Amino acid sequence: MSVRTTEEAEPGAEDGRAGAAARKREQHGWYFYDFACSVYSTSVLTVFLGPYLTAVAKAAADSEGYVHPLDIPVRAGSYFAYTVSVSVIVAVLIMPLVGAVADRTGRKKPLLAVTAYTGAAATAGMFFLDGDRYLLGGLLLVVANAALAVSMVLYNAFLPQISTPDERDTVSSRGWAFGYTSGALVLLLNLVLYQGHDSFGLSEGEAVRICLASAGLWWGAFALIPLRRLRDRAVVREPGAGPAVSGWRQLVATLKDMRRYPLTLSFLLAYLIYNDGVQTVISQASVYGSEELELEQSTLIVAVLLVQVLAVVGALGMGRLARVYGAKRTILGSLAAWGLTLAAGYFLPARTPVWFFALAAMIGLVLGGSQALSRSLFSHLVPAGKEAEYFSAYEMSDRGLSWVGPLVFGLTYQVTGSYRDAIISLVFFFALGFVLLARVPVRRAVRAAGNPVPERI
Repeated sequence: MSVRTTEEAEPGAEDGRAGAAARKREQHGWYFYDFACSVYSTSVLTVFLGPYLTAVAKAAADSEGYVHPLDIPVRAGSYFAYTVSVSVIVAVLIMPLVGAVADRTGRKKPLLAVTAYTGAAATAGMFFLDGDRYLLGGLLLVVANAALAVSMVLYNAFLPQISTPDERDTVSSRGWAFGYTSGALVLLLNLVLYQGHDSFGLSEGEAVRICLASAGLWWGAFALIPLRRLRDRAVVREPGAGPAVSGWRQLVATLKDMRRYPLTLSFLLAYLIYNDGVQTVISQASVYGSEELELEQSTLIVAVLLVQVLAVVGALGMGRLARVYGAKRTILGSLAAWGLTLAAGYFLPARTPVWFFALAAMIGLVLGGSQALSRSLFSHLVPAGKEAEYFSAYEMSDRGLSWVGPLVFGLTYQVTGSYRDAIISLVFFFALGFVLLARVPVRRAVRAAGNPVPERI
């Protein structure tokens, strides 16, 4: 049975200028959660933590290069990857339950606060990751990564409540732009500290630990803004069990309920496939650059910074395109651009940074927009009162199921011995995702979910 908010009409249900002003205030606060947490993804996961935690694990390894968490022999060089996998499993187990509880109780904001500050505290605690404390590093990574994933379920679930259908593409795009702006800014500051650590009287390890901890402090500080401005909507609850029990019951009901919306599931399938390609490009581009193109680490870091900057432009620009052509057509255009980008990447000459920067620029321009518009389009396909639960499924597609792409990439390299063949193999995900998304009748899907259809979608 659906749980509905008492403001079941559109987010602008309040009449007049006061209602519009209140909605804008919430939207501005909402943007700042992306601004707060994106530094974790950029500085911690993408740049600093992987190499540093691997070095810590190697310092703790035995003579054969193994560490033994829970008495399980693990190669020190694989410890970071395995820990990320564990964090994804933890997140997948928690996300649906938290989403069900959030919708059942209407208390998204307190849950967002708990998950945000759990993740921020774990990230700040990475300052103490030195010597051979690889177990501490693994624990903090699992907590921070899982907390981020769960918090994004709650954050995304606010989108249908704080924006009208016609505003949603713009609001989602601005949120992504805020996130990429903060990621670029903090990464730039971190690079100044890291590269000039001697002049600051710091060792390289101390500089990395400060960069890691600063991401947690930034996350916690700017999370205050959305927590002050966002507001929960009251729900009409059925009498019975407490929130935890109701959450489990609602989760089971949601899994059954989603079968009533096959068009929403069709979009989720398309998103799962093309997003798998996106996430694989993000995670493997540096490997391609270092191993196949023989580029220096400094070149790769500058390329990451370039992606962050241009993703802001791409997110805002594609948001404008969506207002003219609709979100679906704009996403389809971005998927075609992704395929062309990977095809161009196949022909990049080795030891030529300028061409790798050009590839990074192309990725940046389509990265933010394709992610932002996918989120806003999905928000139209979610039945009212089930935002957090359905966005938990969306987030699971985003974070928990993006393993096929890396597997295909790895197997292609294993069979061919060529990273060029591996990178071109990812075109399949964008081509198949394009075909599946093109077949989704989004207007009919929006109506089937019981939502008003925007003029452009």
